[in-house]
Amino acid sequence: MARRNEDRMNMNYDAIVIGFGKGAKTLTGALAKQGKRVALIEKSKKMYGGTCINVGCIPSKSLVHSAAEVPAELSFAQKRELYAKAVAEKNRVTSMLRQKNYDKLAQLEGVTVYDGEAEFLSAKEVRVNGDGEQIVLEAEQIFINTGAEPVIPGIPGIKNNPKVFFSETMMDLEELPKHLILIGAGYIGMEFASMYRNFGSEVTVLQDGDVFLPREDDDIAAAIRDILEKRGINFCTGVKVLEIADGKVICDQGGRQLIVEGDAILIATGRKPMTGGLHPERAGVELTERGAVKVDDALRTTAPGIWAMGDVTGGLQFTYTSLDDYRVVAGQVIASAQDLKEYRIPSRQNVPYSVFMDTPLSRVGAGEKELLKQGIPYKTLKLPAAAIPKAQVLRKTDGLLKAMIDPESGKILGAALLCEESYEMINIIKLAMDMGAGAEVLKNQIFTHPTMSEALNDLFTYQ
Repeated sequence: MARRNEDRMNMNYDAIVIGFGKGAKTLTGALAKQGKRVALIEKSKKMYGGTCINVGCIPSKSLVHSAAEVPAELSFAQKRELYAKAVAEKNRVTSMLRQKNYDKLAQLEGVTVYDGEAEFLSAKEVRVNGDGEQIVLEAEQIFINTGAEPVIPGIPGIKNNPKVFFSETMMDLEELPKHLILIGAGYIGMEFASMYRNFGSEVTVLQDGDVFLPREDDDIAAAIRDILEKRGINFCTGVKVLEIADGKVICDQGGRQLIVEGDAILIATGRKPMTGGLHPERAGVELTERGAVKVDDALRTTAPGIWAMGDVTGGLQFTYTSLDDYRVVAGQVIASAQDLKEYRIPSRQNVPYSVFMDTPLSRVGAGEKELLKQGIPYKTLKLPAAAIPKAQVLRKTDGLLKAMIDPESGKILGAALLCEESYEMINIIKLAMDMGAGAEVLKNQIFTHPTMSEALNDLFTYQ
C-alpha cells in the first residue's frame, strides 16, 4: 500500500493529503521541503497527478491537437488509423506525465504515497483501504483534494452499456466511431464534438434545453453553433432522452418521438464533487446541498485543521484554480509562503477559461448578459476574426472577438474571443484587467507581427 519504505509502526504524520490533484501535489511538495512528514493518499494508481494530467486537460488536448492535423480528404479507414495512433500518443503522454508526477513527490524525504481509498474516522484520523489492507493514519492537519466525477443522469440503459461512455472513458476508446452521439451540449461536450468531427466521425448533439450555451452572450453562442454546424455537427435541441437501448437513443422532442442511432454515446452532462466513501461527517466536515465540501474564503472546512481544495469544493473546475487554491492554503500553513498570508478566494481576480473547440473560445470577466443584469453601463467592441492577418495566414478565419468596456473610463469589463489562439490572447486581457489598465493600453500596445495578439490593437480601438 505504501509506495516508499516507511516505519509501518509510526503512522503519525504532520499532514495527510487526500487526493493527488494539482493543489494537493503542490502542497505536499511544499510541506515536505519545510521538513514536514506528509502522507499522500490516492485511490487509483492511474490518477497520480490528478484529473488534468490523466483524464482531463492533457489527454483531451493531445487528441484535439491530433484531430486538427487529420486531412479532411482521407477515407474513413485512413482516419480510423490516425485516430488509433492519436490515442496511443495520448496514452504515451499521460503515462509519462503520471510517472513524472509520482517520482517528483515520492523521492522527497518525508513523503509517503499510499495507494488506497481514504475515509475519515475522526478529525485527526484517516483510514486507508487498499490492497486488502487497512491502515489508520493520524495528523493534525488534513487536506482534501479528491476532485470531481461525472454526473450520471437517471436514463435507463446507461448502466453496463458497452456503447455508453463518459469523457474519461471516451478517450480510451481505440476505435473511431462512425457516429458519435453526445448527450449534453456544455463545454466538455463541444470539445468532444469538435474533436471527433475533425477525426472523421459523424456527430449528433442532443440538448435538453432550447438555448445553446446559455452562459455565453447570444452572439457568441450563435457564432459557435454556426461554426460547428458548418463543420457538419448536427444539433437537436429541446430533447428529453427517455431511454438508451444498445446504440439507440430514444428521445421526446416536443411531443414527437426521436430515435438517434450511433456506435458510441458520450454522456456529457457535467461533473460533481467526489466525496463518496470519504465519510466527512465523521470528522465534522459538512457538505453543501450539492455535495461539495463546504469551505470559507480561506478554504477551511467546518472542522478545525481540515482544508479542501480544487473541484471537491464545488467551485470552478480548472486545474489552474486548484493551483490557486494551493496559494490560499499555503499562506496559512507554509512558513515560506508568508507573502500569501492574507490571500483568500475573494482576492482571486478575473479567472479566464478556454474551450478548445475548432474554433476555440476564451472568456474573461463579464459578458453582456451579466452586465445588463447588474445594470452596469458598458460599450461593446467587436472585431471579426477574418480581419486579422494572422488568421488569414493560418486559414482560420471563422470567429468573432468581443470586448466590453466602461464607456467613460475605458476600463475593460470583460472579453470573449472566438478565434484561433484565443487561449493565449485571453491571458493578455486578463493581465490588463488585473492591473486596472484601460482599453487604450491594448489599443496602443506594440505587438509582434503577424500574430493573433496584434488584433487587440484593433479590437480595443474606440471613440
